[in-house]
Amino acid sequence: MDGLKREDLKEEKLLEIEDRIENCKKCDLWKTRKNPVAGDGSANAKIMFIGEAPGFNEDEQGKPFVGKAGKIFDELLDSVNLKREDVYITNVLKCRPPQNRNPKESEIEACMPYLNRQIEAIKPKIICCLGTFAMSCIMKKFNIEKTQSISKIHGKVFHYRGLFDSIKIIPLYHPAVAVYDADMLNTLKKDFEVLAK
Repeated sequence: MDGLKREDLKEEKLLEIEDRIENCKKCDLWKTRKNPVAGDGSANAKIMFIGEAPGFNEDEQGKPFVGKAGKIFDELLDSVNLKREDVYITNVLKCRPPQNRNPKESEIEACMPYLNRQIEAIKPKIICCLGTFAMSCIMKKFNIEKTQSISKIHGKVFHYRGLFDSIKIIPLYHPAVAVYDADMLNTLKKDFEVLAK
């Protein structure tokens, strides 16, 4: 492999994906974004977190989960002795929808190839879907039948077995729920304990 370690190859693949995202014009969101938000964290991560889309602060800084929800996310990681450097964090959409509106189907379709490539490059053992949109996209990608809402299946572990790999998929509430309802923080912390196991 030309003397490149596996980690370096993963890093290289992620940089290539970031570059494509930077120059992407597959949907109209590039016209209103300030910064695309490809992802952040370790190319060697065993755990990958996938949210819905960048918000205001993420769009300003070009990094995922840096606003109020990001502070809660850091607190949740801390509760199970993880750091941002240990995991990989990204979103289904790589650009902020105006006024943080819900993603459109066409935008999800345009962005999914980037997310698919990120998953292929990192090869995580666990994928945590943060919120309903991420859960729906990932369940669909891995052909897992989603018969219930996130309120019923948050914190549960679903198993995907492919030809060459197996992945645990865990739907979780988006950390933003605790911004609007402080009582949800305990639910989130309890769900995160699954990762500690």
